[in-house]
Order: sequence, then structure tokens, then C-alpha cells
Amino acid sequence: MATEVKVPVLGESITEATVGEWLKNPGDPVRVDEPIASLETDKVSVEVPSPVAGVMGEQIVKVGDTVEVGAVIAIIAGEGAAAAPAAAPAAAAPAATPAPAPAAAPAPSADAAALSPSVRRAVLETGVDPSTVQGTGKDGRLTKDDVIAAASSKPAAAAAAAPAPAAAPAATGGRKEERVRMTRLRQTVAKRLKEAQNTAAMLTTFNDVDMTAVIEARAKYKDLFEKKHGVRLGFMGFFVKAACMALKDIPGVNGSIEGDEIVYHDYCDISVAVSAPQGLVVPVIRDAQDLSVAGIERTIGDFGKRAKDGSLKMDEMKGGTFTISNGGVFGSLMSTPIINPPQSAVLGLHRIEERPVVRDGQVVVRPMMYLALSYDHRLIDGREAVTFLVAIKNAIEDPTRLLIDL
Repeated sequence: MATEVKVPVLGESITEATVGEWLKNPGDPVRVDEPIASLETDKVSVEVPSPVAGVMGEQIVKVGDTVEVGAVIAIIAGEGAAAAPAAAPAAAAPAATPAPAPAAAPAPSADAAALSPSVRRAVLETGVDPSTVQGTGKDGRLTKDDVIAAASSKPAAAAAAAPAPAAAPAATGGRKEERVRMTRLRQTVAKRLKEAQNTAAMLTTFNDVDMTAVIEARAKYKDLFEKKHGVRLGFMGFFVKAACMALKDIPGVNGSIEGDEIVYHDYCDISVAVSAPQGLVVPVIRDAQDLSVAGIERTIGDFGKRAKDGSLKMDEMKGGTFTISNGGVFGSLMSTPIINPPQSAVLGLHRIEERPVVRDGQVVVRPMMYLALSYDHRLIDGREAVTFLVAIKNAIEDPTRLLIDL
């Protein structure tokens, strides 16, 4: 008996998605609820599970196709119905050419059926044996990055392949180009960021902050903190708490424009930019003003982990009243971040760098960080933007303020 696999409900206001890759190929055995395809939506990748156990049948759509919620994308054949076709080629093989058949089967690897198309392509290009690589994807599944990393970590294999200097002249030094279709996530990011530039009267103001006090506090308490709370003490916890305090004092930075009205929020839903394989995603820390530093760090750590394995949910990236983006983890010294509509401001953090500064008439070296606040000038005046940044600066340079709400 054949069963149709349909595109599941993807979330509020999301009616379509793009087929990212097939996780199962025709003829592969499939368990109940086992993912058979990955769909790319405006915000995250969503895996489509099989509603029944059986064997993967026809793939009705191709990678890159746009599909709507409820559309049929594949057929799952019953286990009994699929067993016969699978056995038929095996029976035919000995009659045709007994020797080549066994040799061809192990080529990709013992578990080649479980490899996605992109991973299979990477295996063929790099020559890596997938059975020797530890997968870091969901449920231990092998990813393209795993294969590439395994290939780059084997200099000996590269050296062994080096008898091809003689073949080098044959490969002409022509320039190559590769065209890759933008993912739906990247298309949406591009559209929203351009929309922000076209709609908002965007302006960026800067300040710098001396990180000495926070670095000393972190060094002093990080071991006790991790032992008690089970999470590492980073810098984002301090900045989120400082931002919540400053947003309460400067409510316009936490507001948004809807039509000809200004919406002010008495809560702080802080969007934090997190790096994921398919691009930057921005999950939201709900009611951050009520969380401790430990609660904030635990939430951010969970977001980062699930962003990498693609298990973030749609609802976790909706809303948000203010965004913090930490480009410093990638080495950025300074930037002008773009606001995330309908929010009216975004705080950019950057790398910590030792620089000479004047303290009490003396030139000393301090670990300094540049802060950047991009904001919608239609709602936020320059005075409010500067006041907001100064409040962040004061709280970080004297973390005691975070405890006594100053």
C-alpha cells in the first residue's frame, strides 16, 4: 500500500518552502517519523518525516522546487510491496555479471543510502571513505562539512595523491565559476535587509567600552559559575542584562512603528544573532528582563547548539523587540549593523582589543570594545541613541550597576 508524504504545516504565515535536499532515495528503507527530505523556509530548515514505515518510492518534486503546505512531495511504498523490487535487481545481477556487481556495491560506503545528495557529491569529489568519518549532523548523520573537514585533515593522503605533478600541465589554469541558487533563507534575509534600508531612516552611532571589569569578574567566577549553573559564563549575559536595563530607561529603542503609530513594549524580547550552517539566524530570548545572567547564557547556548543541528523552531525566531549581534566572535573591529524590521534598533558588539587610553591623566593599556547602535531615526533621536549607548557602557564598565539597577 502506498502512502503520500505531504508538506507539513510550517508555521504561522508561512505557506511555502523550497526543497533543500532529499535525505532518502528511491528504494531506501524508511522508518516511521524518519526524515526523508529537508525543506528551506524563510527562517529555518524543516525536516519532513515519513508518516509510515516502508520503502522510499517516487520523489515527486526535485531539489530547488518550491512547494506549498499540503502538497504531495513523495510516495512511501509498503514494506512488503517494496521488498520485491529491491530483490529483483539483486537476482538479475548474478546472471549478468557476477564479478562486477559486488565490486560496485561498496563504492560509496556501507551506509551510502543514508547519505544526502550533497554529502555523496562531497564524498566523490574528495575520495573520503564516509564509514571512517564521525557525523556531527542530527542523529549522528554525516554532513558535507564533515567530509570536507576529513579531507583537509589528511595531508598524507594529499601527498600520496601528489604523483600527479606530471598531470598538472594537462589541467590548464582556466578560471572557474560556480552558480549556486540562493537558499530561501538567504533570499528572505536579502529582501528584509534591503527593505529595512528602504523604509527606515537608518543611522549608526558609536561608543567604546572598557571591558576590564567584566573580564576580571568572568575570570574570578567562571569556574564557580559553570559548576553551579552547568553553563559557561560569557560576555553576552552581561550585555543582554545591560541592554534590558537601558531599554527600560530609553523605551523608544525598544519600540516599533506600525503605520502611523508607535508601539512601546514593557518587556524585552532580545533577538540574538546566531551562526548556523545555512546562514545567520536570530532566535529570541523571551522576557530577558526577568532572566538571570545564568538563564540568559543557558538560553543562548541552547540556541547556538540547535542552530547548528537545524532544530530551531519557527516560533523561536518570531517577534523580538531589540537585537544584539556579536560580530566580535569573527574578529570584526567595527561595523554598522542593519536593523531587523519591525524593530527599531540593533546593538553591534565587536572584538576586544588592547588599546592605549587615558585614565587619571595617565596613558594605560585597556581591553576595549567598540559598540555600534544602528537605529531608525524616525522613532529614535540622536540624544536617545547616545544615552542608550552610554547606559550600556556604564553598566559594562561597572557591573555592580546591573545588580542595583543603576
